[in-house]
Amino acid sequence: MDGSDGREVVNVDTTVPMELNQAAFDTFLANRDNPGWLQDQRREAWAAYLQMNWPARNSEEWSRTDIRLFDVEKYPVLNSASSTASNIQPQLNQGVELAGQSISSNGLSSLVELKEKWQQQGVVFGSLEALAGQHDELIRTHLMTRAMNSQYDRFAALHAACWAGGHFVYVPRGVVVDEPFHLVSSLSDGQADLGHTLCILEEGAEATVLTETVSGQVTDTGLHCGGVELLVAPGAHLRYVNLQNWGTGVWHFAHHNAVIDQDATLQWTVASMGSRLAKVNQHVALAGKGARAQVNGVLFTEEKQHMSYHTLQHHCAPYGQSDFLYKAALQDRSRTVWRGMIKVEEGAQQTDGYQRNDNLLLNDGARADSIPGLEIEADDVRCTHGSTTGRVDEELLFYTQCRGFTRTEAMRAIVTGFFQQIFDRVTIESVRNALGEAIAQRVRNYS
Repeated sequence: MDGSDGREVVNVDTTVPMELNQAAFDTFLANRDNPGWLQDQRREAWAAYLQMNWPARNSEEWSRTDIRLFDVEKYPVLNSASSTASNIQPQLNQGVELAGQSISSNGLSSLVELKEKWQQQGVVFGSLEALAGQHDELIRTHLMTRAMNSQYDRFAALHAACWAGGHFVYVPRGVVVDEPFHLVSSLSDGQADLGHTLCILEEGAEATVLTETVSGQVTDTGLHCGGVELLVAPGAHLRYVNLQNWGTGVWHFAHHNAVIDQDATLQWTVASMGSRLAKVNQHVALAGKGARAQVNGVLFTEEKQHMSYHTLQHHCAPYGQSDFLYKAALQDRSRTVWRGMIKVEEGAQQTDGYQRNDNLLLNDGARADSIPGLEIEADDVRCTHGSTTGRVDEELLFYTQCRGFTRTEAMRAIVTGFFQQIFDRVTIESVRNALGEAIAQRVRNYS
């Protein structure tokens, strides 16, 4: 059968090992319509991938995250065709008038829509890989050159070598897009997604980007090895929301990076609920004088899920402000790891940096590790951090039940209230409601 983008769609049998060798990679490159510079970039990353090992448990970054059961060759990383994910139900676009929408399935673009009025103002939007040849200089200048280090580790190198499809958002200088963009990456059972998102706001531009990663079924397996780059030029303002809602069998590895220039602002909201294991590095560089970043994280884990988020607030210039708030609610025998660092360079005087991680344990079997840190080389700064971990208060549950709530309803109300501080920071009401509902549905029945 044919996909909606006109390409042939075939089913991939993931019971057959998907060898990651030089011959398979050469075939992968030959089947892609990429410009020469992109092929060179891929080859460089592939060479780095072959020379690296998977992260070891004795490294500080991975000491609390066990990937010994992970086998990359179970998933079709280098296949250029795959089955289309079905039963996808995006949540963030409900009741929202969109500027444009880009949907990919298993790394292949399946839908791109952009309103004519934004095209006329110079907005470029759609599949990153498809646009790489059409906007060669624009994408070449920014793709994995300023924000993401493609050789940070073996996952980053694999992604840089083998990414496919992806999403691209470009807003020209001074253009204010007052309707959100919506990006969806979907994944079928047993498939792989290595999509890359590149978002560029030129000087004085403004935009809101809503992104979702979602599986067809709750129990689906798969691999996501992704990357996000947000480049915010002087005086620009970006609001970026990401809902991670993979199936419970998906391995989720990602490098999320942002660079904020002078007097620019970034509000970044992350909601992570799906996956079997998630390991995400989120690095925000405040590269220009007076840059500001607010990062909000919502994590909800259940059963034996493991989520590890490593955040870096990197102050490179004076008068920067950063505020990172991560909240996690855990039930069953799940585990979260949050490792946050505020790094202030020697010349970044008058920095104001704050980070906080709060964890709510819904039962005895859950565990939350919180490791905040400071690395400060300037002498005129204000940098603080905090962390809390605790159980749901039985007295509060009793008080709520006395007012007619069942125990499950009471637990859901308490969990929603725990996250309310972050929900209040989201400016789009429908997005706030979608995040709250997605979390409430996951609080299991308590008798």
